[in-house]
Amino acid sequence: MRHARLPIVVVGSGVAGLATALAAAPAPVRLLCRAHDGCGSASALAQGGIAAALDPRDSPAAHAHDTLVAGAQHNDAAMVQWLTAEAPAAIAWLQAQGVAFDRDALGGLQLGREGGHGAARIAHAGGDASGAALVQALRARALAAVHVQWRGGVDVDALLLREGRVVGVRTRDERGRHEAVEASAVVLATGGIGALYARSSNPAGADGAGLALGLAAGAAARDLEFVQFHPTALEVAGHRLPLITEALRGAGARLLDAAGNALMAGVHPLGDLAPRDVVSRRVAAVQAAGGGVRLDATGVDGDWERRFPTVLAACLAHGFDPRHAALPVTPVAHFHMGGLATDAEGRSSVPGLYAVGEVACNGVHGANRLASNSLLEGVVCGRRLGEGLSHAAEPVVAGTVRVVERGPSLPPTELAVLRELLWHAAGPIREARSLRDAWHACAVLAEAGWQAQLGKALLRAMRLRTRSLGAHWREDRGCPS
Repeated sequence: MRHARLPIVVVGSGVAGLATALAAAPAPVRLLCRAHDGCGSASALAQGGIAAALDPRDSPAAHAHDTLVAGAQHNDAAMVQWLTAEAPAAIAWLQAQGVAFDRDALGGLQLGREGGHGAARIAHAGGDASGAALVQALRARALAAVHVQWRGGVDVDALLLREGRVVGVRTRDERGRHEAVEASAVVLATGGIGALYARSSNPAGADGAGLALGLAAGAAARDLEFVQFHPTALEVAGHRLPLITEALRGAGARLLDAAGNALMAGVHPLGDLAPRDVVSRRVAAVQAAGGGVRLDATGVDGDWERRFPTVLAACLAHGFDPRHAALPVTPVAHFHMGGLATDAEGRSSVPGLYAVGEVACNGVHGANRLASNSLLEGVVCGRRLGEGLSHAAEPVVAGTVRVVERGPSLPPTELAVLRELLWHAAGPIREARSLRDAWHACAVLAEAGWQAQLGKALLRAMRLRTRSLGAHWREDRGCPS
């Protein structure tokens, strides 16, 4: 009698993980995540929408061009062309899943424009709450899907390998109890690394745990040095700062210095809508010189509670009203272009181990992600990966199981030290001596926790790339790296 098929284990409940799980039908899927309700992903916090060439005057080729320019031509051009060609179909698929995109007065999709885009091609849902709308719709589909078994409240802290192939995971629940879960394939959809920085737009769970786990198992990495900083978060006390969506600048908001001068005048032809790395460096340079930066959105028209409800609520909660006064803003760690190296099908260099979304690097973003391409990548690449795994033959692997652990976590005090190290040395502007000193400091911390081991890997990649490219900007002062 034929045995039941082992499940595909998907680790992560953001858009990439959900799209993978849904597309894998009818193969059985076990969806594992840290949060009980599946919330807490960076996807759910995404204010930007999804980029797609939907206007008759736009084209996937133009979308691809903007993606390559933003990525400093470091992208995999074939992946970029494929992604942008698939974007309109991704919007249609999301609508079929129940995502209600915002409409204009004539009933068509309302398309916004963001930095780096030469056309209005950003579809939003719920104004600046697009990520939450996507996650809510896809989560409802996954909960109703008979092939998906969802389990929250667990951390995947180890991979199971047999004869060099990943054959499962080990989970740890809130009581510290471990459980081994066998799998026909393991998909890491665990998000990025932003929470390792002192200032971040990411949730606490975006701490690089999946990336560290893949590296521990010997998976190859790619482009770890490329970290995108969003130029406009509300400058208040705290670790995760409220993001001020780029769509506000697309709607007419302007960046100003302390004297009220246009911050981006003469810096870039696109001005306030220049690519994020350009704007972030400009804001960081002004701050380093002792100045402050404000975002003046008082001239933005329309109903804020409909167009920008997330930004409005966050600002009001901190005592600011963006409708009547300019906002103090700062760059924050936002998105990791690097990650576990994968091919177009999501395969890592370790058999049986796959990665998708921000934890993966297939080359589509290059050295700097174009705004609103991340949710698009999660949907399109997740669907492709899930469909491929649904038809894959189940491997038969004999031998002894080896448990590869991520390792212990840094204590809170040391984690705070690591976050400050990365913020000051590995931020929007980098310098050889600071990178070197931070690497040595991480080496001291590395014995205490996996986050410092990952920090070493990030800093090593930053030190090895001695020339500026995209979001990786070097301003060395005669010191060897």
